[in-house]
Amino acid sequence: MAILASRLKERYDSEVRQKLLTERGYSNIMMVPRVTKVVINVGAGEGRDNPKAIENAVSTLGTITGQKPVVTKARKSISNFKIRTGMKIGAMVTLRGMRMWHFLDKLFSVTMPRIRDFQGVSVKNFDGRGNYNLGLKDQLVFPEIVFDEVVYLKGMQITIVTTAKNNLEAAQLLQLLGMPFNDYESMAKVA
Repeated sequence: MAILASRLKERYDSEVRQKLLTERGYSNIMMVPRVTKVVINVGAGEGRDNPKAIENAVSTLGTITGQKPVVTKARKSISNFKIRTGMKIGAMVTLRGMRMWHFLDKLFSVTMPRIRDFQGVSVKNFDGRGNYNLGLKDQLVFPEIVFDEVVYLKGMQITIVTTAKNNLEAAQLLQLLGMPFNDYESMAKVA
């Protein structure tokens, strides 16, 4: 099955890459930062008591991303949470290529505006190496999810991994791609 080209990928190739090349003064087009992958993680800690919670998290994540998730297992035992090594505790998906571009396009243009009282995302969620972490409180903001079929409301962690060397380069890349930052101007002044 061939995946059609994404409009966000076409925008990156035609506009964003050239703009970053001239603004940041890179000597080579290969130095321009790009998005390499998107990792989506859903925790289902109640899966130790109810196996349906893991199945629900896997099916929801598969519906959102269009790719089969991997079930994650606990690496070590934690007695306070009643978790033992090897227990199923969540699901994750790593998106690359066109699926990644389609997901980012959907995230920036459809999903984020559906968040209640949305004022933009903070630039403080960068990790110092050009990767951005975003937490969503529930999966109902995605248009593919049918409200009546949801049994458990689950939050998710979305990590956008870039080749940028610092937070400012990554913020500029994501802002040009359409990430709705609420305080991007303050970061540009500091750096």
